[in-house]
Amino acid sequence: MLILGIDPGINITGYALIEKSRHSNVLKLREGGVIRGKGKNSLPERIQEIYVNLAEIIEQWKPDAMSLEEVYSHYERPKTAIIMGHVRGVICLAAAQNHIPVFSYSATTVKKTLTGNGRASKMQMQRAIQLEFHLPNVPEPPDLADALAIAMCHGFHAEAV
Repeated sequence: MLILGIDPGINITGYALIEKSRHSNVLKLREGGVIRGKGKNSLPERIQEIYVNLAEIIEQWKPDAMSLEEVYSHYERPKTAIIMGHVRGVICLAAAQNHIPVFSYSATTVKKTLTGNGRASKMQMQRAIQLEFHLPNVPEPPDLADALAIAMCHGFHAEAV
């Protein structure tokens, strides 16, 4: 099973592709990176950039599932949640057009799945990812690390295909 984890962001969207073995919970990292928007473009243009780049990743890898973090809204920054809703919408559209089921997880669920602690720090999360994939360093940038964490969470929760 090939899982595409996405950390939605209007300026930087992280993505990670991991493969889950059919017979165990062994996860293998296949690819990871970020989609960077051009900061001076309008919101519709930035959303289109995310869509076009994500469509290329989907076409190349043909994932079996996509996982996203649920939208979190802080009462002091409601505009951020609205923008993230736009980004999530185009990501879900790309998945739907390619018949890829989308699974959402709360940040607490992702953290608890990877570390056993629903309030784990970013560094604890990065360290858990580093250990799982035997990486020489913790994954950077944070958007990539978050995409890896979300993909891993689904990998550990999903039934083998």
